[in-house]
Amino acid sequence: MHPTASDLLTRAVGDLAGAPKEGLGEERRSRWRGHRIVRVGEAWHLGVLLLTETHALATAEVLRAADPGRRGYTAESARERAARRALALKGGFDEGDVVHVGWGIIDVQAVDAGGASGPLATVDAVPSVRWSTAGGYMPLETYLRERVELLRAASA
Repeated sequence: MHPTASDLLTRAVGDLAGAPKEGLGEERRSRWRGHRIVRVGEAWHLGVLLLTETHALATAEVLRAADPGRRGYTAESARERAARRALALKGGFDEGDVVHVGWGIIDVQAVDAGGASGPLATVDAVPSVRWSTAGGYMPLETYLRERVELLRAASA
């Protein structure tokens, strides 16, 4: 009998106690404060997963809050990325903070029931994770063990 995705994620959260977290941002628009990315929480970043004490999230856009300054951009995409970094700064993140935007909540109960949600799925009765869009699935237990070790080693 394999542990459930819920069990594995709960264990990972315990193993991550004291490890550094990164900011969770959400885009907001208002007439008075304008367009910005505000902090709505924080999570441990484990590759395609973000873990909070209560949720597993699928990563999406990752950026670093920064002032765009006066730069000449050769590509429109570079200009847009700089503008997104500035939105995080405007929303209250500190210069250099890592910000995750566009993340989605993973339905871990659906995975425990044999289904899939975000990058997680049950494959041959084993909770698994699709660690890249081109890659296949690998056991969630192995993935979490490796990612937790990497994060803890990087913060030591």
